[in-house]
Amino acid sequence: MNAERPVIGITMGDPVGIGPEIIVSALEQPDLYSWCRPLVLGDQSVMERALALKASTLAIRRADTPENGRYDFGAIDLMPLSHLESKGLTPGAPTPETGRAMIDYITRGVDLAMDNQIQAIATCPITKTAMKLAESEFHGHTELIAHRTNTPKVAMMMAGDRLRVVLVTIHIPLAEVAPRLNREEIINTIRLTSNALTGRFGIKSPRIAVAGLNPHAGEDGMFGTEEEKIITPAVDQARKEGFNVSGPYPPDTLFFNAADGKFDAVVCMYHDQGLIPFKMIHFSDGVNTTLGLPIIRTSVDHGTAYDIAWKGVADPSSLVAAIRMAALQAKTSRQQS
Repeated sequence: MNAERPVIGITMGDPVGIGPEIIVSALEQPDLYSWCRPLVLGDQSVMERALALKASTLAIRRADTPENGRYDFGAIDLMPLSHLESKGLTPGAPTPETGRAMIDYITRGVDLAMDNQIQAIATCPITKTAMKLAESEFHGHTELIAHRTNTPKVAMMMAGDRLRVVLVTIHIPLAEVAPRLNREEIINTIRLTSNALTGRFGIKSPRIAVAGLNPHAGEDGMFGTEEEKIITPAVDQARKEGFNVSGPYPPDTLFFNAADGKFDAVVCMYHDQGLIPFKMIHFSDGVNTTLGLPIIRTSVDHGTAYDIAWKGVADPSSLVAAIRMAALQAKTSRQQS
Protein backbone atom coordinates (compact mmCIF):
# COMPACT_ATOMS: atom_id res chain seq x y z
CA MET A 1 0.00 0.00 0.00
CA ASN A 2 2.88 2.39 0.74
CA ALA A 3 4.06 2.24 -2.87
CA GLU A 4 0.63 3.38 -4.04
CA ARG A 5 0.46 6.38 -1.71
CA PRO A 6 2.61 9.31 -2.83
CA VAL A 7 4.96 10.90 -0.32
CA ILE A 8 3.87 14.51 0.20
CA GLY A 9 6.38 16.86 1.80
CA ILE A 10 4.57 19.34 4.05
CA THR A 11 6.70 22.41 4.71
CA MET A 12 6.08 23.84 8.18
CA GLY A 13 5.98 27.44 6.99
CA ASP A 14 6.60 30.37 9.32
CA PRO A 15 7.35 28.93 12.79
CA VAL A 16 5.60 31.85 14.49
CA GLY A 17 2.52 31.61 12.26
CA ILE A 18 -0.28 29.06 12.20
CA GLY A 19 1.58 26.45 10.12
CA PRO A 20 2.68 24.12 12.94
CA GLU A 21 -0.73 23.95 14.60
CA ILE A 22 -2.69 23.35 11.38
CA ILE A 23 -0.27 20.55 10.51
CA VAL A 24 -1.13 18.88 13.82
CA SER A 25 -4.86 19.33 13.21
CA ALA A 26 -4.56 17.97 9.66
CA LEU A 27 -2.56 14.91 10.66
CA GLU A 28 -5.06 14.09 13.42
CA GLN A 29 -7.42 13.05 10.60
CA PRO A 30 -6.90 9.31 9.93
CA ASP A 31 -8.34 9.32 6.40
CA LEU A 32 -5.54 11.62 5.23
CA TYR A 33 -3.22 8.61 5.46
CA SER A 34 -5.34 6.73 2.93
CA TRP A 35 -4.45 9.39 0.31
CA CYS A 36 -0.74 9.80 0.91
CA ARG A 37 2.36 9.42 3.07
CA PRO A 38 2.79 12.83 4.75
CA LEU A 39 6.32 13.96 5.65
CA VAL A 40 6.67 17.19 7.62
CA LEU A 41 9.74 19.31 6.84
CA GLY A 42 10.28 21.52 9.85
CA ASP A 43 11.51 21.81 13.42
CA GLN A 44 11.05 19.18 16.11
CA SER A 45 10.92 21.55 19.07
CA VAL A 46 8.34 23.75 17.37
CA MET A 47 6.19 20.79 16.36
CA GLU A 48 6.33 19.39 19.90
CA ARG A 49 5.12 22.76 21.16
CA ALA A 50 2.27 22.63 18.64
CA LEU A 51 1.32 19.14 19.83
CA ALA A 52 1.17 20.42 23.40
CA LEU A 53 -0.90 23.44 22.33
CA LYS A 54 -3.46 21.16 20.68
CA ALA A 55 -3.32 18.58 23.51
CA SER A 56 -2.71 16.07 20.76
CA THR A 57 -2.04 12.38 21.34
CA LEU A 58 0.14 12.22 18.21
CA ALA A 59 3.85 11.53 18.62
CA ILE A 60 6.85 12.82 16.69
CA ARG A 61 8.76 10.20 14.71
CA ARG A 62 12.04 11.39 13.24
CA ALA A 63 12.69 10.59 9.56
CA ASP A 64 16.08 11.78 8.35
CA THR A 65 15.20 10.71 4.81
CA PRO A 66 11.82 10.06 3.16
CA GLU A 67 12.65 6.35 3.08
CA ASN A 68 12.90 6.31 6.89
CA GLY A 69 9.28 7.32 7.40
CA ARG A 70 6.65 4.80 8.47
CA TYR A 71 3.66 6.91 7.48
CA ASP A 72 0.92 5.42 9.57
CA PHE A 73 -1.64 7.27 11.66
CA GLY A 74 -0.67 8.10 15.22
CA ALA A 75 2.71 9.71 14.68
CA ILE A 76 4.01 12.65 12.65
CA ASP A 77 6.91 11.65 10.43
CA LEU A 78 9.22 14.66 10.70
CA MET A 79 12.41 15.55 8.85
CA PRO A 80 14.08 18.03 11.25
CA LEU A 81 15.75 20.82 9.29
CA SER A 82 16.20 23.48 11.97
CA HIS A 83 16.89 23.61 15.69
CA LEU A 84 14.94 26.58 16.99
CA GLU A 85 14.41 27.23 20.68
CA SER A 86 10.62 27.14 20.59
CA LYS A 87 10.19 28.69 24.05
CA GLY A 88 12.07 31.75 22.86
CA LEU A 89 9.77 32.31 19.87
CA THR A 90 6.99 34.89 20.08
CA PRO A 91 3.83 34.17 18.08
CA GLY A 92 3.44 36.65 15.25
CA ALA A 93 6.99 38.01 15.62
CA PRO A 94 9.32 36.63 12.94
CA THR A 95 13.08 36.87 13.30
CA PRO A 96 15.99 36.38 10.90
CA GLU A 97 16.45 32.92 12.39
CA THR A 98 12.82 31.86 11.84
CA GLY A 99 12.93 33.36 8.36
CA ARG A 100 16.00 31.36 7.38
CA ALA A 101 14.50 28.18 8.80
CA MET A 102 11.26 28.78 6.90
CA ILE A 103 13.20 29.13 3.63
CA ASP A 104 15.22 25.98 4.36
CA TYR A 105 12.02 23.91 4.65
CA ILE A 106 10.93 25.09 1.20
CA THR A 107 14.25 24.59 -0.56
CA ARG A 108 14.73 21.12 0.90
CA GLY A 109 11.20 20.17 -0.16
CA VAL A 110 11.83 21.40 -3.69
CA ASP A 111 15.13 19.51 -3.90
CA LEU A 112 13.56 16.28 -2.64
CA ALA A 113 10.76 16.61 -5.19
CA MET A 114 13.19 17.36 -8.02
CA ASP A 115 15.11 14.22 -7.00
CA ASN A 116 11.83 12.25 -6.92
CA GLN A 117 12.37 11.28 -3.29
CA ILE A 118 8.96 12.79 -2.63
CA GLN A 119 6.16 13.17 -5.15
CA ALA A 120 4.85 16.65 -4.24
CA ILE A 121 5.06 19.46 -1.71
CA ALA A 122 2.22 21.13 0.17
CA THR A 123 3.34 24.40 1.69
CA CYS A 124 2.17 26.10 4.86
CA PRO A 125 2.03 29.92 4.89
CA ILE A 126 4.98 32.28 5.00
CA THR A 127 5.33 36.07 4.98
CA LYS A 128 7.30 38.56 2.93
CA THR A 129 8.42 40.13 6.22
CA ALA A 130 10.14 36.93 7.35
CA MET A 131 11.78 36.48 3.97
CA LYS A 132 13.09 40.04 4.12
CA LEU A 133 14.48 39.48 7.62
CA ALA A 134 16.28 36.43 6.26
CA GLU A 135 17.73 38.65 3.51
CA SER A 136 16.11 36.60 0.76
CA GLU A 137 16.01 38.07 -2.74
CA PHE A 138 12.53 36.58 -3.21
CA HIS A 139 9.14 37.80 -2.01
CA GLY A 140 7.29 34.52 -1.68
CA HIS A 141 6.98 30.83 -2.41
CA THR A 142 6.33 31.11 -6.14
CA GLU A 143 9.39 33.17 -7.02
CA LEU A 144 11.65 31.07 -4.80
CA ILE A 145 10.42 27.75 -6.17
CA ALA A 146 10.48 28.93 -9.79
CA HIS A 147 14.10 30.02 -9.33
CA ARG A 148 15.07 26.82 -7.53
CA THR A 149 13.60 24.70 -10.35
CA ASN A 150 14.87 26.99 -13.13
CA THR A 151 11.33 27.55 -14.40
CA PRO A 152 10.86 30.73 -16.47
CA LYS A 153 7.05 30.72 -16.77
CA VAL A 154 4.62 29.85 -14.00
CA ALA A 155 1.02 30.68 -13.19
CA MET A 156 -1.03 30.72 -10.01
CA MET A 157 -4.20 28.62 -9.90
CA MET A 158 -6.70 28.76 -7.07
CA ALA A 159 -8.61 25.49 -7.11
CA GLY A 160 -11.63 24.03 -5.39
CA ASP A 161 -14.33 21.48 -6.17
CA ARG A 162 -16.58 24.06 -7.88
CA LEU A 163 -14.25 26.70 -9.28
CA ARG A 164 -10.69 27.04 -10.58
CA VAL A 165 -9.20 30.40 -11.48
CA VAL A 166 -5.80 31.20 -13.01
CA LEU A 167 -4.27 34.68 -13.01
CA VAL A 168 -2.48 36.45 -15.86
CA THR A 169 -1.22 39.22 -13.57
CA ILE A 170 -0.91 38.76 -9.83
CA HIS A 171 0.48 41.16 -7.23
CA ILE A 172 0.54 44.48 -9.05
CA PRO A 173 -1.49 47.69 -8.53
CA LEU A 174 -4.81 47.76 -10.35
CA ALA A 175 -3.68 50.85 -12.28
CA GLU A 176 -0.88 48.78 -13.84
CA VAL A 177 -3.00 45.83 -15.00
CA ALA A 178 -4.14 47.18 -18.38
CA PRO A 179 -0.72 48.51 -19.42
CA ARG A 180 0.92 45.16 -18.55
CA LEU A 181 -1.52 42.92 -20.39
CA ASN A 182 -0.21 41.43 -23.63
CA ARG A 183 -1.21 38.64 -25.95
CA GLU A 184 1.72 36.35 -25.24
CA GLU A 185 1.19 36.37 -21.46
CA ILE A 186 -2.49 35.51 -21.92
CA ILE A 187 -1.69 32.75 -24.42
CA ASN A 188 0.99 31.35 -22.12
CA THR A 189 -1.44 31.32 -19.18
CA ILE A 190 -3.96 29.43 -21.31
CA ARG A 191 -1.28 26.90 -22.27
CA LEU A 192 -0.19 26.35 -18.66
CA THR A 193 -3.81 26.03 -17.54
CA SER A 194 -4.76 23.48 -20.19
CA ASN A 195 -1.62 21.39 -19.72
CA ALA A 196 -2.11 21.28 -15.95
CA LEU A 197 -5.79 20.38 -16.19
CA THR A 198 -4.88 17.48 -18.47
CA GLY A 199 -1.63 16.30 -16.91
CA ARG A 200 -2.37 16.83 -13.22
CA PHE A 201 -6.16 16.91 -12.91
CA GLY A 202 -6.88 14.21 -15.50
CA ILE A 203 -9.31 16.27 -17.60
CA LYS A 204 -8.94 15.10 -21.22
CA SER A 205 -10.27 18.15 -23.06
CA PRO A 206 -10.43 20.96 -20.49
CA ARG A 207 -12.88 23.78 -21.16
CA ILE A 208 -11.19 27.09 -20.44
CA ALA A 209 -13.01 30.42 -20.27
CA VAL A 210 -11.23 33.76 -20.47
CA ALA A 211 -12.56 36.77 -18.57
CA GLY A 212 -12.71 40.21 -20.11
CA LEU A 213 -11.04 43.12 -18.39
CA ASN A 214 -13.75 45.76 -18.72
CA PRO A 215 -17.47 45.86 -17.85
CA HIS A 216 -19.48 43.80 -20.35
CA ALA A 217 -16.12 42.63 -21.80
CA GLY A 218 -15.74 46.06 -23.37
CA GLU A 219 -19.05 45.89 -25.30
CA ASP A 220 -17.56 46.48 -28.76
CA GLY A 221 -15.08 49.03 -27.48
CA MET A 222 -17.61 51.22 -25.66
CA PHE A 223 -16.06 50.52 -22.24
CA GLY A 224 -12.47 49.77 -23.21
CA THR A 225 -10.46 48.31 -26.07
CA GLU A 226 -8.29 45.72 -24.30
CA GLU A 227 -10.69 42.95 -25.33
CA GLU A 228 -10.52 43.83 -29.04
CA LYS A 229 -6.80 44.59 -29.18
CA ILE A 230 -5.30 42.07 -26.75
CA ILE A 231 -7.58 39.47 -25.19
CA THR A 232 -9.63 38.33 -28.20
CA PRO A 233 -6.55 37.91 -30.46
CA ALA A 234 -4.90 35.88 -27.69
CA VAL A 235 -7.94 33.61 -27.37
CA ASP A 236 -8.10 33.17 -31.15
CA GLN A 237 -4.42 32.22 -31.30
CA ALA A 238 -4.78 29.74 -28.43
CA ARG A 239 -7.74 28.17 -30.18
CA LYS A 240 -5.65 27.79 -33.36
CA GLU A 241 -3.08 25.96 -31.26
CA GLY A 242 -5.77 23.42 -30.39
CA PHE A 243 -6.86 24.56 -26.93
CA ASN A 244 -10.53 24.34 -25.98
CA VAL A 245 -10.79 27.99 -24.97
CA SER A 246 -13.45 30.68 -25.39
CA GLY A 247 -14.06 34.29 -24.45
CA PRO A 248 -13.52 36.95 -23.43
CA TYR A 249 -16.70 36.83 -21.36
CA PRO A 250 -18.23 39.54 -19.17
CA PRO A 251 -16.88 38.74 -15.69
CA ASP A 252 -20.18 39.47 -13.93
CA THR A 253 -21.80 36.37 -15.46
CA LEU A 254 -18.77 34.21 -16.20
CA PHE A 255 -18.04 33.06 -12.66
CA PHE A 256 -21.64 31.99 -12.07
CA ASN A 257 -21.46 29.77 -15.16
CA ALA A 258 -18.03 28.41 -14.23
CA ALA A 259 -19.15 27.52 -10.70
CA ASP A 260 -22.20 25.86 -12.29
CA GLY A 261 -19.89 23.46 -14.14
CA LYS A 262 -19.83 24.94 -17.64
CA PHE A 263 -16.04 25.46 -17.58
CA ASP A 264 -13.10 23.66 -15.97
CA ALA A 265 -11.13 26.85 -15.29
CA VAL A 266 -11.30 30.60 -15.78
CA VAL A 267 -8.29 32.64 -16.90
CA CYS A 268 -8.52 36.00 -15.14
CA MET A 269 -6.78 39.26 -15.97
CA TYR A 270 -5.93 40.37 -12.44
CA HIS A 271 -5.76 39.26 -8.82
CA ASP A 272 -9.07 40.35 -7.32
CA GLN A 273 -11.06 39.54 -10.45
CA GLY A 274 -10.39 35.87 -9.78
CA LEU A 275 -9.92 35.69 -6.04
CA ILE A 276 -13.06 37.51 -4.93
CA PRO A 277 -15.48 35.01 -6.54
CA PHE A 278 -13.19 32.12 -5.67
CA LYS A 279 -13.08 32.94 -1.97
CA MET A 280 -16.81 33.56 -1.86
CA ILE A 281 -17.15 29.85 -2.68
CA HIS A 282 -13.95 28.29 -1.33
CA PHE A 283 -12.93 30.48 1.59
CA SER A 284 -12.04 27.56 3.88
CA ASP A 285 -11.13 24.77 1.47
CA GLY A 286 -9.44 26.56 -1.43
CA VAL A 287 -6.00 25.49 -2.62
CA ASN A 288 -3.25 27.46 -4.33
CA THR A 289 -1.31 25.36 -6.85
CA THR A 290 1.54 26.58 -9.06
CA LEU A 291 1.30 25.69 -12.75
CA GLY A 292 4.29 25.22 -15.01
CA LEU A 293 6.72 23.80 -12.46
CA PRO A 294 8.50 20.48 -13.04
CA ILE A 295 7.29 19.44 -9.57
CA ILE A 296 3.86 19.42 -7.95
CA ARG A 297 3.32 22.22 -5.45
CA THR A 298 0.11 23.03 -3.63
CA SER A 299 -0.45 25.45 -0.78
CA VAL A 300 -3.01 26.78 1.62
CA ASP A 301 -4.84 29.81 0.24
CA HIS A 302 -4.38 31.90 3.39
CA GLY A 303 -1.57 33.63 5.23
CA THR A 304 0.24 33.13 8.52
CA ALA A 305 -2.66 34.65 10.50
CA TYR A 306 -0.40 36.21 13.11
CA ASP A 307 -3.44 37.57 14.96
CA ILE A 308 -4.57 34.05 15.92
CA ALA A 309 -1.27 32.19 15.71
CA TRP A 310 -0.55 29.77 18.56
CA LYS A 311 -4.00 30.16 20.07
CA GLY A 312 -5.14 26.72 18.94
CA VAL A 313 -8.08 28.00 16.88
CA ALA A 314 -6.72 27.98 13.31
CA ASP A 315 -8.79 26.09 10.73
CA PRO A 316 -6.81 23.30 8.97
CA SER A 317 -9.34 22.85 6.12
CA SER A 318 -7.24 24.53 3.45
CA LEU A 319 -4.14 22.53 4.38
CA VAL A 320 -6.10 19.27 4.31
CA ALA A 321 -7.41 20.22 0.87
CA ALA A 322 -3.88 21.15 -0.29
CA ILE A 323 -2.45 17.81 0.85
CA ARG A 324 -5.28 15.94 -0.80
CA MET A 325 -4.88 17.88 -4.06
CA ALA A 326 -1.12 17.28 -4.05
CA ALA A 327 -1.77 13.55 -3.66
CA LEU A 328 -4.37 13.50 -6.43
CA GLN A 329 -2.07 15.41 -8.79
CA ALA A 330 0.78 13.04 -8.00
CA LYS A 331 -1.35 10.00 -8.71
CA THR A 332 -2.71 11.48 -11.94
CA SER A 333 0.78 12.40 -13.13
CA ARG A 334 2.04 8.91 -12.36
CA GLN A 335 -0.82 7.28 -14.28
CA GLN A 336 -0.09 9.41 -17.35
CA SER A 337 3.69 8.91 -17.33
